[in-house]
Order: sequence, then C-alpha cells, then structure tokens
Amino acid sequence: MLVVTGLGYAVVRCLPGNPVVRPTAYLCLLAGTVGAMAWLPGGGASLLIVSLPQFWILAATPRAAVVLSGAAAAGTVVGSVEWGGPWSEAVTGNAVFALIGYAAGVLVGTLLHRSAEEAAARALRLSTELESAQSELAEAHRRQGAVEERERLAREIHDTLAQGFASIIVLAEAARSTLGSEPERTARQLLSIEQTARENFAEARVLVGSAPQSGLTPGPVGTTLRRTLDRFAEDTGITVLAELPELTCDQQTRIALLRCTQESLANVRKHAGASTVSVFLDRQEDRIELEITDDGRGFVVERSRGFGLDGMRRRLAELGGELTVTSSPGDGTRVLAALPTNGQE
Repeated sequence: MLVVTGLGYAVVRCLPGNPVVRPTAYLCLLAGTVGAMAWLPGGGASLLIVSLPQFWILAATPRAAVVLSGAAAAGTVVGSVEWGGPWSEAVTGNAVFALIGYAAGVLVGTLLHRSAEEAAARALRLSTELESAQSELAEAHRRQGAVEERERLAREIHDTLAQGFASIIVLAEAARSTLGSEPERTARQLLSIEQTARENFAEARVLVGSAPQSGLTPGPVGTTLRRTLDRFAEDTGITVLAELPELTCDQQTRIALLRCTQESLANVRKHAGASTVSVFLDRQEDRIELEITDDGRGFVVERSRGFGLDGMRRRLAELGGELTVTSSPGDGTRVLAALPTNGQE
C-alpha cells in the first residue's frame, strides 16, 4: 500500500497538468483508501501518519488539507473501532495514535503554511523594493546622463561658439578703428571675421548633430595647432613662438589638444596683455604634453573661477590626462596639458 501511495504522489507531482489525475481527486481517493485500510488488521494509523504530508503538499488550500486529512483520520478511527471493537486495547491505541497524528499534522502543516506565506510575502516585498530601487537607479542614471550631456554641451559651446563670437567682437572693434586710416588691414580683419563666422556656423552644425566633427582635418596634430596659432597671430598681432613636431594621435586627443590651445589663446587675448606666446608640443614615453606660456600680467590661480580652466581640466580628465596651470601676478602664465598616449605611435 505504501508503494502504491508513493507512486500516486509521484504521478501527481510530476504531471501537475494531468487532466485525469487531479490533486484534489487523488487526495479524496487517498483519504478513502486510508480509512478503508483501517478496517483491515495491522493498524491503519501508521498509514495515516505516512500519508499526512501529502495532504498538506498537494491540497489547494490549508482548509482543504485539514478537511481531507480529517476525513482520513475519521475513517481510520471508525475502521479501527469496527475492526476490533470499541474498547479493545489495540483499537484504543490505534485511534488515539491516529487522532494525535492528525492533530500534530494540522499544527505542523498550519505553521509551515504560515511560514511559507510569510516567506512568499517577504519575497514579494523584496522583489517590489528591488524593482523600485532599480527604477530609481535608472532614473538617477538618466538624470546623471542628462547633467553630463548639459555639461558637455556647455563646454563645447564655450570652447567653440563663445570663443568664436569673442574673436568676432574683437576683430570688429579693431576693424572699426582702422576703417578709414588702414583699409588693407581693415580688409584682412573683415576677412578674419568672415572666416570665424563660417567656423562658428560649422561648429553649430556639429553641436546639433547635423555635421561631423569640425575644426579638425586629417593629419598630424602639429599641423592643426599651427593653423590655429597663425590665425591668432594674424588677428592679434601677438608674437607666437611654436615648436610643433608632426605627432600622430587619435581623434579625441587631437580635439582635446586643440580645445586647450584655443582656450589658452582666448585667455591670452582677453586677460593677459601679453606680447609673446610660446607653444611647445612634445611626446614623452607614455604621454603627449602641450605647453603654452605667455609673458602677460598673470593671475592668482587659486582665485580663478572661470569656466574655461574647469572645462579644460574635465576634458583632459575624461581621457585620463591632467591640466597644470602655473601663474602669479606679473610673471605670466604657464599651461601644461598632458594626455596618455595609450600605445599610440
């Protein structure tokens, strides 16, 4: 009988969707079988005790488990009484054993079911909290991404459009002052204004994503920087001394070096009052260095709150580089940008 019960349990557990062997139908049959076996010699209480876990495992609800196992226990008691007489010692022991087993089964089954419900509720709560935390984290990442994108756009606008407009203003003021007295110089300044405006227009297209990265043409970084320095010298009349070997580097490094050069020259134009600017480009064993110095009035670095220097530092830091600014009032300024080569030749 134990083998048959075990096989029945295995079938129900292994085939939960079986249209023939339903758990409730199986438990009803099991309860009847346990009660019927109590009519035979040998004590049906033992079979009841062995069968009790199945009622709690397979029943749809705790109430169903209590009712079905109770039916099996009642059948066991009735069968024992009918088989051995109402007051025989064997019958009394068998009935008491069945009732105690049933009561213990109800107690343990109820406790286990309650623990399972609490565990399921706790798991559901943790799952909900996890989903909420994931949603909050995703939102935080989205906000952080938006902040970083705004900072990037602000830096690009400052390094390109804002500098270009500042150059246009300076050139326009210079052209107005020489309009009648030096027509050739005025013409050159107007040409520079036109070129700067066109470059600004190209940069604006880059920022809105309708054109590839402008300001850079294929070739070594030294060539790119030299064009920028030549324009600066022509527009300002400041002497520029440059040592720019034809170093090859990746696009991001070239952009960073160009933006650092443009920002440094813009600061010289607006603040330094310098007569000479020196620019040196060099490749060390594991990094590329760009040094820009001027003989202007200098400043106290610790008191600087400009967006330009912070923008240069962040741009270089994103590529694993660093920016060092050395200056003091009356002693000019030295800007050193260093970027790792990352195995570039």
